[in-house]
Amino acid sequence: MHFCPPVSRDRVICDFPKCYNPHACLQTKDDWNSQAKMVCKERAERQQAWDRLKMSKAVVVGDLNVGKTCLINRFCKDAFDRDYKATIGVDFEIERFELSGVPFSLQIWDTAGQEKFKCIASAYYRGAHVIITVFDMSDIRTLEHTRQWLVDALRENEPSACSVFLVGTKSDLLSPEMRASLERDAIKLASELQAEFWMVSSKTGENVKEFFFRVAAIAFEDAILKDLEGAITRSVGQGDILMTSLDETQDREMKKTCC
Repeated sequence: MHFCPPVSRDRVICDFPKCYNPHACLQTKDDWNSQAKMVCKERAERQQAWDRLKMSKAVVVGDLNVGKTCLINRFCKDAFDRDYKATIGVDFEIERFELSGVPFSLQIWDTAGQEKFKCIASAYYRGAHVIITVFDMSDIRTLEHTRQWLVDALRENEPSACSVFLVGTKSDLLSPEMRASLERDAIKLASELQAEFWMVSSKTGENVKEFFFRVAAIAFEDAILKDLEGAITRSVGQGDILMTSLDETQDREMKKTCC
């Protein structure tokens, strides 16, 4: 059994997080997938840690100065720095969660928006489970550029294997009328990109925690369902189901042959 330190209280997610706006949401369900719930419950009851198997990668892309680093820092460090410093190449944070009783880690990769770093950053797009395209709500041009950022990120990944989010930052800088107008345009584009749209403010913290909880929950559930695709299923007792992953089966076989 693999042990890991307890997850911080403010990173425990019991209920499936909802999108802040039903019209901007791709997944309108209110609960976890039934198969995923069953496996999580079974693992929790047997106290089998899954942390080493459950880690997903999220890459954050977008133009220079749209607020990618501020967004990540607000969630990971609960901090907002007014003094902007451009990201050089890439940086990343790892956040640990507990979802439906199971530990889970999310790697959040912060990539540079400058053209000269694009070749470096694109190498880190590979293996992404989540792509977060960010734009500045006070600069409409950055919204237009999100389509190309997504194309670049998907070029390094299998499109069907990635969950996509479109995030508008600096919502605090807009009047209510401008927010509503831009939100409609962003939701329309998000629908075309098959992405879920979120409007946030790193300065005030508006929707930041809720957004990353949503990202973590969707990535976590996707990881479990993909594991189930390669699982060996057999009935045990009165309708109970034991899921044994192929990787675990192979590990046991290797231990048997080890001296």
